[in-house]
Order: sequence, then structure tokens, then C-alpha cells
Amino acid sequence: MSILNGIRVIDCGTYIAAPAAASILSDFGAEVVKVEHPRGGDPYRRLGAVPGMPVSSHNYCWILDARNRRSLALDLSRDEGRGILIKLAASADVFITNFQPDLVARFHMSYEDLSAVNPRLIYAYVTGYGEQGGEAGKPGYDTTAYWARSGLMGLMHNADTEPTLAPAGFGDHPTATSLFGAIMLGLYQREQTGKGARVSTSLMASGAWSNSCQIQAAHCGAEFPLQRTRSTTINPLVNHYVTRDGFRFILCCLDPRQDWPRLCHALGFREMIGNPRFHAFKARTEHSRELTELLDRVIGALDMAQCEKLFKEHGVVWGPVPGPVEAARDEQMQRNGVFPELDQAQGGPLRTVDSPMRVDGVQKRKPAMAPEIGQHSREVLIELGFSEEEVAALVAAGAVGA
Repeated sequence: MSILNGIRVIDCGTYIAAPAAASILSDFGAEVVKVEHPRGGDPYRRLGAVPGMPVSSHNYCWILDARNRRSLALDLSRDEGRGILIKLAASADVFITNFQPDLVARFHMSYEDLSAVNPRLIYAYVTGYGEQGGEAGKPGYDTTAYWARSGLMGLMHNADTEPTLAPAGFGDHPTATSLFGAIMLGLYQREQTGKGARVSTSLMASGAWSNSCQIQAAHCGAEFPLQRTRSTTINPLVNHYVTRDGFRFILCCLDPRQDWPRLCHALGFREMIGNPRFHAFKARTEHSRELTELLDRVIGALDMAQCEKLFKEHGVVWGPVPGPVEAARDEQMQRNGVFPELDQAQGGPLRTVDSPMRVDGVQKRKPAMAPEIGQHSREVLIELGFSEEEVAALVAAGAVGA
């Protein structure tokens, strides 16, 4: 039995950060009901069609973050739709949303509104920029509130290049993991007190946490080095290189005394160990262009399989630098269950990406395909006590999509 069997979650969010937290809960057995508008549903359904996104016949964004849930299509601008949401919340353990404050007020779905009918409810709220200050309530995607605002975008580029854009969901998924942790804290507190709670996070705060080593340095008055290029890096032993057969990898040699001899032994130039231009960290920094060019030549004459064998023999720390296609085929990730197969995927076997936490002895749910808009509306309403005639009337009135 999964840990969260019997926990009912209402996903009343849009895009990624809020719904993806529900996906993590579902991976451990929670029942998730997705509330979305009858006409068009969650706009995240259409993100994969935005120009610049990878082109596929599959709705891959939706498959990833809307797994393991049933779709209830409600028009929350109508009294009937809001009434159904209240009734649903009364039966739930967790309610998740990222609606902006004006919509939360308009639809009467604040913590105060919902806890009045369900005092044990854990109400989880995601914002772009927090709930205080002049930018509270300001719309924010992870590109703006997480990647750019945190300082990550300003940091992640070489001196000779401009800042780059982050890939889709880059900040949303870490933020979803933070929200998942907050929800579990709320559920744990409920076990102790019997009362529900309101828990929250923001894309901005999650971005700051991701960039916290650099921000802490700034709080401590640190002096930051200027951005450098690959050829003028402070440490050529933390740099990326390309093998003869076209594989790119990154060295991550952080021990200033031991890693240089190890690398020299691995690459077959032992005579360079005591070379005054390279034997000490400061010397390697002063001659970084020369050393980078040397490593380019030596590594460029080897295949990746040779480098991998030599690095393993001599304890050199490195990692591959694959693209998304290569990452999706990563054997180590496959062996560790990172890419589980979807249940009942249309058109043949299809894999997805698992949430990154595990509990020994607990079997996670096999991920199920994401729903169509309103696919389960009738089913969920019948469970809530509506008759077939009442459901038909709600559908006819436009309050429910089915």
C-alpha cells in the first residue's frame, strides 16, 4: 500500500508548479481531482505547441505533469460551479492552487472560505513573488520569478556570451517539490493537532534557495570574481571538453592538491605533474588558456570510452554533458527507475519522468496517462452525491463540462 492512499487532493492550479506538487502526491498513492475550465481546460495543455518548444505528436507537457488524476471541468464564474468546488473541498484533504488573489476572492476559494466547510483541509498556495510587498499578486512564470529574479540568469553565462533562457519548467518543478514538502508538513501537523493549515511557497523564494550559496555570499559582503570564458576559467579542471568521437563531458576536480596528479596520470602526461605553470591552483589559473588548450588537444585525441576507462582507473571526477535526447536514453537513470513506463499509453509504450524521492519498502504508483478535459466530471459528481439528472442539468447549463 502506498503511503498516501486515502488522501484526496484537489488540483485547482494552472501550468506547472502547483499541479506538479499534486503529481508528486499522486505518485505515492493520493487521489487527485483536477479542476479546470470546461472550455480549453488548463492552459498548460497547450504549452507544447508554443513556438520554440520541441515538436511532437504527443502532448508531452501535459503527459508529464497531469498524470494520475481525474479531470472535473467546472465553470467557477457560475454559482453552480463554485458550489460544486465547495462540496468537493469538503471531501478533500489537500487543496492546491496558484490562482491570483483577485480570482481567489472572486471564486470564493480562499483558505478561509474552504476551511469553513472543512477545518482539516491543507490549503497549499503558490505565488510568483510572495504574498507581501508591492509585487504580491503580480503574475510570474518560472522564467521571470525563478530564473531571472533569483540572480541565476545573470550568473549562468560566460563573459563572452549573453544570459540564456531556461528550459520550460526549470524552476516550476523545484518549486513543486518545495510545495510538496510544505503539504507534508501540513499533513503531519494535522496528525498532531487535528486541524488543517494553510501552507505556501513562491517561485521567487524557490529560485533564491537554488541560488542561495551566491546570495549568502552577497549577504556576507563577498567580492565576486568577474565572469570568465571557457579558455580563461579560474579552474581549467572544472571545465567541459570534447572527445575525438564528439562526446562532451565536464571535469569537476575540486581538490587543489590531488586532482592535478590524478588527471596527469589518467591522460598520460605524468611529466606535467611538477610543471611550475600547472602544478598549483594559482598557477593553473594564471595559465588557464594554455592548460585548456593542452587538455583540448589531449582529450580531443581520445574517444569517450577511453576517457571513461582512464578516469575510473585514476579517480577523476567527471560527468557527461548530454542533450535531452541522450538524457532520455541514460542507462543509469533507467536502472534507477527515473523513467517509469506510463500505464495505458496510446500508440504503444511510452515513458515519463518520475518524481525524485523514494521511501524504502514503498512501491510508487505506476503513472497513468493524463486526462482529457472533463473526462471524469460525471464520475466525480456522482461520487459527491449528485444524481444523473442533476449532472445532466449542470452540463446543459454550462456549469460542468463532460
